[in-house]
Amino acid sequence: MTAGDTAVSRKAVQVDTEQVAAAILAGPDAIIAADRAGIITFWNAGAERVFGFTAAEAAGQSLDLIIPERLRDRHWQGWQSVMATGESRYGIGELLRVPGQRKDGTRLSLEFAIHPVPGHDGALAGIAATLRDVTSQFEELRALRKRLADEHGLPPYVVFHDATLREMAEHRPDRTAKTHQSDVVER
Repeated sequence: MTAGDTAVSRKAVQVDTEQVAAAILAGPDAIIAADRAGIITFWNAGAERVFGFTAAEAAGQSLDLIIPERLRDRHWQGWQSVMATGESRYGIGELLRVPGQRKDGTRLSLEFAIHPVPGHDGALAGIAATLRDVTSQFEELRALRKRLADEHGLPPYVVFHDATLREMAEHRPDRTAKTHQSDVVER
């Protein structure tokens, strides 16, 4: 490979990276970023679809915009800890689940991953997050849990692990009987 080939190859990689980034940012997932103070600095089209706020409405606003009021204190305690230490108790790329809030005030269920954003000095400048609306899946799972609790004569506040749900839904009494004791958690 010649020096000219290497330069062409690097340019092709750079173009591909830019194209991939543009495709991801235009995708269905909400991608947002906030500075150290929790002020929204980036809001893609996916975030507009998920939350109902335009980028112009969201930019410069606090993350409180999308956090249900009852969860804000807990959120900000965690946020301040991450900003102070540069570390999260969640692993990089770990998928988290939380409730969120749309512009019209309706609640939604979100899965998201956080991405630390380093500043020019290497210190943490803020956090970016990729969020996905999983409200319909959450509602389906809740309905399945209720149906299975009803079918098996269990109280409605009983929650099952996913493996137990699948076994019960598939009517596998040989496994279901065993999992009632070990996989049932009361809330």
